Amino acid sequence: MNTLPKNTIEFRLWGRYALFTDPLTKIGGEKCSYHLPTYEALKGVCKSIYWKPTIVWVVDAVRVMKRIRTQTKGTKPLNFSGVYPSEKMPGKKQENFNDLAIYTFLSDVEYQVRAHFEWNNYHKELGKDRVDGKHFAIAKRMLERGGRQDIFLGTRDCQGYVEPCIFGEGESAYDEDDEIGYGLMFHGFDYPDETETNELNARFWYPTLKRGVLIFERPGDCKYKKFVREMNAKRFGAENVKSVGLEADELGVME
Repeated sequence: MNTLPKNTIEFRLWGRYALFTDPLTKIGGEKCSYHLPTYEALKGVCKSIYWKPTIVWVVDAVRVMKRIRTQTKGTKPLNFSGVYPSEKMPGKKQENFNDLAIYTFLSDVEYQVRAHFEWNNYHKELGKDRVDGKHFAIAKRMLERGGRQDIFLGTRDCQGYVEPCIFGEGESAYDEDDEIGYGLMFHGFDYPDETETNELNARFWYPTLKRGVLIFERPGDCKYKKFVREMNAKRFGAENVKSVGLEADELGVME
């Protein structure tokens, strides 16, 4: 029997397409997915399963189950600039319109993910909400239900699905590959409510896939960071956050 600490979840994540975007390809009409999920994307999946400002999800590892494949498709994303391309209708304005873009997706993806939550110590007002057993019980219940919110594989264009699993069980397409190194890759964002600074910073790292498993560096251990912009943290307290005890009682879950 796989007994996990009372702050750790393991789940299977899959979908028809995924788009873990390289920031360098986000400014033009094309987007190209990384071959591996980013820490930030998997953290977003964990938050869609269950999240409260009392906790911070830390992604420990991801296991790539299926062979990495890409597929390029033409898409029509909504353009909110209000200005048509000059070569079509110079100066013509409209609230929004469908643009044309070429996206390179990952196709038919499946992963195993292990993650755990830690207390967000910067929200001192929520100290009474730090009851690990109740948070863990709700997180497990939400995972069994497929997540509290919709699951996306990197972007809203790519619907994902989750269910509980045991990390390491089953065969991976990369079990026999000793080591696959990747170049500099986006890791995630440092948000003010998790760092207690009024800055948004982007983190980067050099990942290595070993026998299909990618062990993530902790956010604080990433050496390469870039300032994005100034940003203020949202404050949470008892007046705008339902206590985990009340939520657990409503859901009928027990520690």
